[in-house]
Amino acid sequence: MTDRSNGRLAWITGGATGIGLAAAHALGAAGFKVVISGRRAEELAKAEAALKKSGVAVQSRQLDVADAAAVQASTDAILAEHGCLDALVLSAGTNVPDRAWKNLTPDGFSKVTAINLNGVAYCVAAALPAMRKAGAGSIVVISSWAGWRFLPFTGAAYGATKMGLAPLVESINYEEGHLGIRATLICPGEVATPILRSRPVPPPEQDIARMLQPEDVGAAVAYAVTAPARVCINELVISPSWNRIYLGADDLAAKR
Repeated sequence: MTDRSNGRLAWITGGATGIGLAAAHALGAAGFKVVISGRRAEELAKAEAALKKSGVAVQSRQLDVADAAAVQASTDAILAEHGCLDALVLSAGTNVPDRAWKNLTPDGFSKVTAINLNGVAYCVAAALPAMRKAGAGSIVVISSWAGWRFLPFTGAAYGATKMGLAPLVESINYEEGHLGIRATLICPGEVATPILRSRPVPPPEQDIARMLQPEDVGAAVAYAVTAPARVCINELVISPSWNRIYLGADDLAAKR
């Protein structure tokens, strides 16, 4: 790892479970102090305890990224306490079980948009002023294979929000790269995380065991954040070698 990681601070949304928690472990191992945030206090407490047990310097903050005012307040509090924000990892995401157009409701679409797209934008907007002042910063946005290629089974709301993250990330690199700020879009294939249980038909356990594990994506996050300052990983697509998106599976068939 480079000296960019030594004593730096990383804030990870969706940091209580799955990819966000794995990213917190990976960045903590790289020398970062980490702040994890999420909506569920109980899960945050468990994650904080697990990270501390691993030797990671960690704090947790309950936060709903869909609340712009709360995002700004959390950013201000983190900066007031730590004085810097070197890395921002945006891993909070959601989907709804009723995702086909015949079942999708306006409320369901809005719920997905509020977290997957608006929440990312709110966090980026809140963090950028401090990164500009510092003349450096890394932003990693966790998208999905559905943000890289159309996947029928993910539904319209999830696909639309994840596809929308690509120009959002590119706009950061276009506007802020010359100021020392870099952004990475990570598009994982199937990862064995709790969100799988929100699918209309969850995958079988034997298939989950062959998927990417959260720590695989966490390692990719750490690489993007700790790469030399001259390096920007603009987009990273990562999938299991045994890729059900290519191989096909009954539970991946979208119902028309």
